[in-house]
Amino acid sequence: MTATVIDGKAFAARVRAQVQTHVGRLKAERGLVPGLAVVLVGEDPASQVYVRNKGTQTLEVGMASFEHKLNAGTAEADLLALIARLNADPAVHGILVQLPLPGHLNSELIINSIDPAKDVDGFHISNVGLLGTGQKSMVPCTPLGCLMMLRDYHGSLSGMNAVVVGRSNIVGKPMAQLLLGDSCTVTIAHSRTRDLAAVCRGADILVAAVGRAEMITGEFVRPGATVVDVGINRVERDGRMKLVGDVHYASAAAVAGAITPVPGGVGPMTIACLLANTLTACCRANGLPEPEGLTV
Repeated sequence: MTATVIDGKAFAARVRAQVQTHVGRLKAERGLVPGLAVVLVGEDPASQVYVRNKGTQTLEVGMASFEHKLNAGTAEADLLALIARLNADPAVHGILVQLPLPGHLNSELIINSIDPAKDVDGFHISNVGLLGTGQKSMVPCTPLGCLMMLRDYHGSLSGMNAVVVGRSNIVGKPMAQLLLGDSCTVTIAHSRTRDLAAVCRGADILVAAVGRAEMITGEFVRPGATVVDVGINRVERDGRMKLVGDVHYASAAAVAGAITPVPGGVGPMTIACLLANTLTACCRANGLPEPEGLTV
């Protein structure tokens, strides 16, 4: 069996095109321009690249981009004051504080100071609670992207057995909540799960978000299952650094029915869903219908 490759790069391009169309309509019909503010504290190289990509794609879909780059020694009070100003700014519909933050800053305090309606990362405790109780919320971007691709590939997910390997607040837990919301039977597993391979082999949908390079091999995959690899790990191979997922791609692809690659799978969907969330936040703030297919 050779698995169907779920092309996240192509899917993300379609999502961005949908967002761009809706943004153009808001501008033409309502005079509204969705705005995304990104706050970067410090000079982490990976974060700088990520923020630059976000800014570029924000402008490409016709949104307003507000970037705030602060030095690593920024006082917590100054960062909180900036967020308060962004909360009050009607031109800003989405606020994202790039993680990780320098060690002297309280990440939970900072994230929870963002207006939940503008929390396009979906990390605010209010949005976590709303998602967990099945209410309308801002949904974390990576799990939202995974759900979009699964719905596109399978249609209805109702009744399917889903195993999520990983229990982080950013991916594992919200992914499980989204799958429950689509009427899957969901198991959350992790690195300490007894006989993890056997648990995974019970899955129609297997989501790997454990943070260990190529931990999930073909023996973990039920024949014909759909494998979603959320992991991004840099490993050295033949003297060169290579990007790999949490899934051993070759062995899993030989068994699975469908699989997301790394790179080019889940990763591109994260920024696409950030843009979709910003559009959704703008629509909600102005009492307008939410864009179909871009939220849950």
